[in-house]
Amino acid sequence: MSRNLVIVESPAKVKTIKKFLGSNYEVMASNGHVRDLPKSSLGVDTENDYEPKYITIRGKGDLVAALKKEVKKADKIYLATDPDREGEAISWHLYYALKLEGKKVYRITFNEITKGAVRESIKNARDIDMNLVNAQQARRILDRMVGYRISPLLWAKVKRGLSAGRVQSVALRIICEREDEINAFIPREYWTLDAMLSTGRSGKPLKARYMGGENESGEISSAEALDDILAKVKKASFKVTEVRKGERVRKQPLPFTTSTLQQEASKVLNFSTQKTMRIAQQLYEGVDLKGEGTVGVITYLRTDSTRVADEATQLARTYIAGRFGEEYVTGDRTEKKDNKKIQDAHEAIRPTDINRTPDALKASLSRDQHRLYTLIWKRFAASMMSPAKYETVSVRVDAAGNRFGASAQRPVFDGFMRVYTSDEDKEEQTPSLPEGIKEGTVLSADDFDAKQHFTQPPAHYTEASLVRAMEELGIGRPSTYAPTITTILARRYITKEGKNLYVTELGEVVNQMMGEAFPGIVNKEFTANLEMLLDNVEEGSVDWKTLIRNFYPDLDKAVLEAEKKLEKVDIADEVTDEICDQCGRNMVLKYGPHGRFLACPGFPECRNTKPYLEKIGVKCPKCGKDIVVRKTKKGRRFYGCESGAECEFMSWQKPVSTPCPKCGGLMVEKGAKLMCIDPDCGCLVEKKRENVT
Repeated sequence: MSRNLVIVESPAKVKTIKKFLGSNYEVMASNGHVRDLPKSSLGVDTENDYEPKYITIRGKGDLVAALKKEVKKADKIYLATDPDREGEAISWHLYYALKLEGKKVYRITFNEITKGAVRESIKNARDIDMNLVNAQQARRILDRMVGYRISPLLWAKVKRGLSAGRVQSVALRIICEREDEINAFIPREYWTLDAMLSTGRSGKPLKARYMGGENESGEISSAEALDDILAKVKKASFKVTEVRKGERVRKQPLPFTTSTLQQEASKVLNFSTQKTMRIAQQLYEGVDLKGEGTVGVITYLRTDSTRVADEATQLARTYIAGRFGEEYVTGDRTEKKDNKKIQDAHEAIRPTDINRTPDALKASLSRDQHRLYTLIWKRFAASMMSPAKYETVSVRVDAAGNRFGASAQRPVFDGFMRVYTSDEDKEEQTPSLPEGIKEGTVLSADDFDAKQHFTQPPAHYTEASLVRAMEELGIGRPSTYAPTITTILARRYITKEGKNLYVTELGEVVNQMMGEAFPGIVNKEFTANLEMLLDNVEEGSVDWKTLIRNFYPDLDKAVLEAEKKLEKVDIADEVTDEICDQCGRNMVLKYGPHGRFLACPGFPECRNTKPYLEKIGVKCPKCGKDIVVRKTKKGRRFYGCESGAECEFMSWQKPVSTPCPKCGGLMVEKGAKLMCIDPDCGCLVEKKRENVT
């Protein structure tokens, strides 16, 4: 009997796959990569056509030796690492680290860890795909070049421990730009006007919203404009001019990709992107099911494809027809279309067997595993179900040339919403309209409801919305979204409060420096184009070395120029007027993981430290003491009184010494303008430009 060796990435898969393949198969795990570029140097020979230097990863020597021992016993070796670029590269590295030249070596992949999928992969074994390997090599080397050439520059100019990354620096820039938009946003006043109309009979009134005059839009920009409208319509007769009935179809959602799973898990389950991927990995690698043993219950979790295998589609349709009825089974599904290349080798994220319902698996899963599995199962089931249908009705009412309108919709067939509704679906539920409303009906106004509103600034990014933005811009790929966000959080470039992401002072410094010295690296279009070129390498239409040859000389030139022109951010040891109360020295500013603080220069003899309160030269409007720069526990900057909790004053925008010309109150910076902090005043003036000599 022949002896076969199967090498997978994760030890969690070993037991499951061994059970599927039988006694003549030995299954071992590589624990990820066994070779990589050295940590101590760039690892790329820039003088020899950018040839990479790979070494065995420290600590992997014993594992490689154990794998070599099993290789000698095996007649055939199957490399079964993950079905993506990274997995293909791991197989390639294993080939050379284990010296498999001359052996019978096969590459196998499976999108789900089930008996059928694993056995089918053995039948369809292939060679290592060097296009996939080279795409991964190109990404790894590009990222190494950016990190190893720019990070030391940040250490020299700011502080040690910082890092720059090809994708993480762009993600940081995206967040910084949103912060700038929010800070520069000027609220604009507007009003809404609802008329409560009745036919004179008992029953609920028709609530109709003002939609504009004869030649005007529906926007009411001021209280004065509102008064003019009310003066006209209060005396007018209200007449129904149009009643339109129709049908609306809401299409079923597509099954999850990595990006959409991360977004929905954040919104519905409050999971971070990192937590979502960790739990999804557990569900993919396998969980112990009563009566079945260890089985993978979802398909591969790193994908940007919405494709579903024919077998899974047919199984889902059979299940839905039996559970809900034939009318709930969808026809042909529409695949996701856009201009970016979809890595369609994978399927969408779905249950490996739709018959394993969330209720059936509840006893076998942890609470978080069950919640995420339920989300995936419901989304996939919904994607295979019929659209929901609504009966709609809209009413238009005229009053002295002013138009009012109301609309409602009534579900007539729930379709996919039988199993899955998103927040958007819930928001679309509208109340019904009164009975008996038809064209020509004369209504009387019982009351008017006018409300003042102010336009809101763009929302702060959350992990979910940042992933969506990165996907829309073509920055990164399914496997990089979560690690990118995790890195910039760990470096304290951004902080997370609730679900919102905020830039820290350290993040502002790094982003400003990267933008000044390396505008090409932090350029969103450039980064997206590089991702497209990596896809072309995967397709075999672009040589991977060509990417490196075109990229590195420009990077090298930019680094050399930045070393000369960038000034060191000397915020660490600035001497202050604050006297150390233990030894009498003037304390100095230091920069730590949480920002600036005061420290005695007599360290290590004197270890005294104090919080640093940076005065901005403006007095508190409540108590007259100095306003200082403060930070939340997570590093977000705000402005408060130096007396702390004794005074309640705080502002997210920076106050200025110029008083409000209208009320004499405090003004704050809003981009290129100054705005009164009192919302009842609302005074807005241009910021005076400083004279530059």
